[in-house]
Amino acid sequence: MFTTDRPFSSFAVPDVGEAVAFYRDTLGLDVTVYDEMGGGFTIALPGGGHVFVYPKEDHEPAVFTILNFSVDDVDAAVDDLNARGVTTKIYSDPDYGTDEKGISRGFEGGPDIAWFRDPAGNVIAVGEMAPQMMGG
Repeated sequence: MFTTDRPFSSFAVPDVGEAVAFYRDTLGLDVTVYDEMGGGFTIALPGGGHVFVYPKEDHEPAVFTILNFSVDDVDAAVDDLNARGVTTKIYSDPDYGTDEKGISRGFEGGPDIAWFRDPAGNVIAVGEMAPQMMGG
């Protein structure tokens, strides 16, 4: 029977080792690697839930945001990510109204947000998300 009590998200990467290093070592997330299931891994999200990341040799990066991190201060978060070697200026000003740090400040009524890419080219966001955007 279909139930909705254990949902999770997933996305692909071409190089699991590189992705594990990025999500675990660069971003500081709790990662569990599996030898079974084709060698993927899970990311334990601090607020609860998990994301399964699986290998796909012919992976093409998502053209949309696959993972969002809500923060109280996007400027501080961007500074921290930049210090870790993460590039946050991935869009030019006309695309999303981003500033020199790569932060879009309330573009079209949205939150202050910045985007960056994982080693596979997938888009990740960090921003001052409204509680309703996170189900709260």
